[in-house]
Amino acid sequence: MISIAHRAKLQCFPNPLPFFLLYPRRIIMANHMIIKDFLLMSFSDIWELQILHAVLFFLIYMTALMGNLLIILVTTMDHHLHTPMYFFLRHLSFLDLCYISVTVPKSILISLTHSNSISIPECATQIYCIVLFACAELALLTVMSYDRYAAICCPLHYEILMNRGACMQMAAASWVSGSLSGMMHTIGTFSAPFCKATGLGQFFCEIPHLLKLSCSQPNFAEIGTTLITTILGLGCFFYIVVSYVYIFSTVLRMPSTEGRSKAFFTCLPHLIVTTVFFATAFVAYIKPASDTPSVLDLLVSVFYVVVPPTLNPVIYSLRNKDMKVALAKLMSQDLLCL
Repeated sequence: MISIAHRAKLQCFPNPLPFFLLYPRRIIMANHMIIKDFLLMSFSDIWELQILHAVLFFLIYMTALMGNLLIILVTTMDHHLHTPMYFFLRHLSFLDLCYISVTVPKSILISLTHSNSISIPECATQIYCIVLFACAELALLTVMSYDRYAAICCPLHYEILMNRGACMQMAAASWVSGSLSGMMHTIGTFSAPFCKATGLGQFFCEIPHLLKLSCSQPNFAEIGTTLITTILGLGCFFYIVVSYVYIFSTVLRMPSTEGRSKAFFTCLPHLIVTTVFFATAFVAYIKPASDTPSVLDLLVSVFYVVVPPTLNPVIYSLRNKDMKVALAKLMSQDLLCL
């Protein structure tokens, strides 16, 4: 019960705060129950399958972890790889490392402990980090396409266009754009309370599933934010496509077969990584969030959360002669130290 003194204090303000904000411990608002945490979905209720899932995710996570850390180490230690392309590759590997670390360890923990609850602050943090790293990676892939365009189409001006200061600014812009997108989506998603069933139907916090639990239908704040980021994402996509149109037209005009082959293979890893990124994002968001979650929904999510960070190090190392030479040199130095 509110005391008389406290009531008088509230009357001093023309627009007092809502009751549920003054008393955050209360969970009743307009005859709705306010949710304080969510339940993430596990891959199976069978103990043996949960252990199998935990082991597979652990192996995949360690593969992604070691692959991306190895690229960061090699491109940092070898001074021959201190070029704009490998500078951006270092940032890409760090983004992939962070991106997979947001969701996979939590999923492994759920399988091992059977505790699939996640608090709202933890869920909001997960949403922010996922959007931050995904949008920053999209911006970085766009910057990397500009780097390849400058290297092949404007070779005489490459060192001026891609000087150290310009590279630092582009990388910083990628991180800032990702951070702003993360904040906008997190604020938009959690701007309204949640008052429906607590089960998310996903093994991590995902915006479409959260919006289904929102008391505000539709959530115009998140719809507006999604529209803005979609337009920007399509802008990045078309910029990359146009860049590669110019790149391929320049490569095809090269008189030397060896020159054409070398130019093409320097672009191939970035082209494959970009294709994987957009393909997984398209597969994930073309399918709407269903009311009855299935194993297919989980597999689709695994496809775009786990596959790109795990494949990117393999793609950049498999056909990259400079990376192979630098890796062999690093390993030989380690063996000599032993």
